Amino acid sequence: MNSPPRQSDENPLGAHLPLDPLPGHSSRGRLERILKRGEFAVTAELNPPDSANAQDVYERAAIFDGWVDGINAVDASGANCHMSSMGICALLTRMGYAPIMQIACRDRNRIAIQGDVLGAAAMGVSNILCLTGDGVQAGDQPGAKPVFDFDSMSLLETIRIMREEERFLSGRKLSTPPAVFLGAAINPFAPPFDFRPLRLAKKVAAGAQFVQSQYCFDVPMLKEYMKRVRDMGLHEKCFILVGVGPLASARTARWIRSNVPGVHIPDMVISRLEGAEKQKEEGKRLCIDIINEVKEIEGVSGIHVMAYRQEEYVAEIIHESQVLKGRRPWRREPGPDDALVAERLDHILESPSERPVDMVKEAPGRDGRIPS
Repeated sequence: MNSPPRQSDENPLGAHLPLDPLPGHSSRGRLERILKRGEFAVTAELNPPDSANAQDVYERAAIFDGWVDGINAVDASGANCHMSSMGICALLTRMGYAPIMQIACRDRNRIAIQGDVLGAAAMGVSNILCLTGDGVQAGDQPGAKPVFDFDSMSLLETIRIMREEERFLSGRKLSTPPAVFLGAAINPFAPPFDFRPLRLAKKVAAGAQFVQSQYCFDVPMLKEYMKRVRDMGLHEKCFILVGVGPLASARTARWIRSNVPGVHIPDMVISRLEGAEKQKEEGKRLCIDIINEVKEIEGVSGIHVMAYRQEEYVAEIIHESQVLKGRRPWRREPGPDDALVAERLDHILESPSERPVDMVKEAPGRDGRIPS
């Protein structure tokens, strides 16, 4: 029997292995290749679990199979603790997914961050998104001690130095530099509006090769921003992915507008949702309509889909918007051992006495006795 043709942008020796390097590329990942080929890229955000179960991550990632070119592993967004970005990336890379590891400067100093960059690159992470991070007062543990040794600009510059000059900030040489594609966040919808393109220029100068924007619910405002970006030639120096996502209801939209810093939702959007018989369906349709406008704006290279607690809509949104133009992003094909691993995991999770934490508690000590 003939084997199926190898998927494009996949190492023939295994989906979890890096691709061959290409001239002019910073990384060996799929996202950079897709963008530099001029294809419209789609990335999405994985809702991190409050769990130590790897299967929770794989189930959430599987929703995106065949629909996205990269999956953001968020780093305690909103200053709320979840499974770490590094941990999620470790799980995703072993299965062949293309994670975008977010690094927030809030929680770690430059020593820890530089070590994390090397560790991430070693396990196959090809994309890093540099963020300053929300303040601890925004989260559910406001007593935590913030670090902010870096901000997003200095973090970009640090990783660029590690990659291109092959050294730590201390000057000590690296034997193997991290081959990573560097990203940052932008918000065209927050005042002062005139400053936003200038801030993008600073991030590009610091090392940003791609950016992902905050949610776009105001396309005319985005068009004004992109006009200034084009006037400055920034769209030729960095790939711009516009953030989009479905709103579950008018009530949700009002709450986000009032409680999530930096998210701009016009009154007309809320009125549209309020006038719909099925507000959740209308929120999905609104997202598709925005994508269809955004993809026609000169200088926009892709979209970043953020569908918090509505991940099941991502495939529908991408399919109905036809944003991929018939292109099929990489998807994970089932492996021969998947069924055995899944069966064993189910057995462990369904047997209270075999939970991993209980196995550790019940393991004999050095003297052979079970701890009391």
